[in-house]
Amino acid sequence: MATLFLSVLPKFHPSLNFQTKITIHSCQSKINHKKIISTTTRGIRSKHYSSHERIFKVLDDFICKFIINTSLSPHVDPKHELSGNFYPVEELPPTACQVVEGSLPPTLEGGAYIQNGPNPQFIPRGPYYIADGDGMLHSIKFSGGGKAIFCSRFVKTHKYIMERDLGYPFFPNPVAYFISNSVRFILLTLARFIIGGKINPLTTGIGTANTSVFEFAGRLFAMIESDLPYAIKISPDGDIITIGRHDFHSSDNDLFLNMTAHPKVDAGTGEAFAFRYNVIPPFLTFFRIDPNGRKQKDVSIFSIKGVTSYMHDFAVTKRFAVFLDAQLVIDPLGIMRGKKILRVDPEKTPRLGVIPRYATDDSEMYWTDVPGLNMMHVINAWEDDDDATCNKIVMVVTNILPVEINLLERRSSTHLSLEKITIDTKTKEVVRCIVSTRSIDFGAINPKYAGKKNRYMYAAAIENYPKMVGVVKLDLSLCEEYSGDSAVVASRIYGPGCYGSEPIFVAREANNPTAEEDDGYLLVYVHDENTKESKFIVMNAKSPSLEVIAAVKLPGRVPHGFHTTFVSKVDLLIP
Repeated sequence: MATLFLSVLPKFHPSLNFQTKITIHSCQSKINHKKIISTTTRGIRSKHYSSHERIFKVLDDFICKFIINTSLSPHVDPKHELSGNFYPVEELPPTACQVVEGSLPPTLEGGAYIQNGPNPQFIPRGPYYIADGDGMLHSIKFSGGGKAIFCSRFVKTHKYIMERDLGYPFFPNPVAYFISNSVRFILLTLARFIIGGKINPLTTGIGTANTSVFEFAGRLFAMIESDLPYAIKISPDGDIITIGRHDFHSSDNDLFLNMTAHPKVDAGTGEAFAFRYNVIPPFLTFFRIDPNGRKQKDVSIFSIKGVTSYMHDFAVTKRFAVFLDAQLVIDPLGIMRGKKILRVDPEKTPRLGVIPRYATDDSEMYWTDVPGLNMMHVINAWEDDDDATCNKIVMVVTNILPVEINLLERRSSTHLSLEKITIDTKTKEVVRCIVSTRSIDFGAINPKYAGKKNRYMYAAAIENYPKMVGVVKLDLSLCEEYSGDSAVVASRIYGPGCYGSEPIFVAREANNPTAEEDDGYLLVYVHDENTKESKFIVMNAKSPSLEVIAAVKLPGRVPHGFHTTFVSKVDLLIP
């Protein structure tokens, strides 16, 4: 979100002294731990500052001490947001793990389970929200004989490297400011860029790469929607290496600054589809990346008027893409009216927009009102059959209910309902069915069924978002239109004080065309706040109790994170 705002600064402040384009490469597999700030003394290292850095440091200290930190609300107070298992950890080099229960299934061999999430390099000195931390990847790599190697590394973004070298947090925390002190954020940001003079967000990006992990075209990426992806690599010894910021070979004339953290890959064609949103028209841009990893021409969506909607996810089927214009909006000019930059607009009616996935413009796009739908994640989407005359799109999504109790200011009260949505592309009618009334999110399916009709899905049971207290298995065939009945057919709750990661499904026999859809395993990290230990857990996805068949004790703590992935052959990824 910071990039979205900062991208328009040159339009209003042409005198800012921006540098030329920089691409960060950090291919060292071993980090000098003397440069890592201790989690107990995360502060400012003594170093020689330039004159303008000294000036900025004095100004920054004054703003943080006397203006910003005088009355922080709990939802942006770092003492509150970084408590318990949200507290950041240091990097951990590749370390062998002990299997303490059962044995790891052979299908995991050669692969790795990876979680991405926020982990601030420095304890924030001003407002902080959990989505603001630096990206840290926690990977467990599997080799022959049931062996496992665990590693935790920061994504070496431009922001991370610059702050590491300066020795203190130079960048403001955008989400915290957007939902609280909007004017102060703008003043502080301008002061930092004018005095510092070292950053051009248009060319270097200032994102944290802390949201998701995405595999495409033989590469692995750490992603956030406010920046471009960072290519990463898992080395043979299990280390996590940042290769650099990646623009998918976009042209020099393409102002390609950021993209969604949730691209969709069509396994049949090898293409990826993605989007970005902005604070100036066009507020939404849709694009395709070809199987060779090259970005294609933008499709600008001009049918979104006024302020931009916060669009975290979308759906892609065989012929269509579907977007949600929700009640969460980003409105930088709203501060002139005493409003927050990122806020809920209670007067707005959400709507779904459908566009052909190979559209060259937005002339064929249409929108349909869907009151009360504020979609968070799309778990799967498909067309009801393979017939060329098919006219129904089906999506399974999580919905924030009610939106007034939202993820921003009352995170602990957030409830996410699971819905099955059917769109008739001829009549434009939308039918919604409640799949489960439990608060669940971070859903997963058998990847073989991505973009196709599926029966089973798995999701994290949520308490105090994003804390995941367990995992549930759902059978979509039990969901009838308007029924509202629960489709949960199996579940596992981790126990008091135990919280997990986003579950990932791995098929037991990935290349067996006759295998049953739920014949496989669920992978998660689980942290026990009572013992202060973290484990990697493998569950039987077919079991009525989601039986644990293997557990690995991890040598380091895994803080609460966001999205995960399983890469089956990490050694084959392109460096």
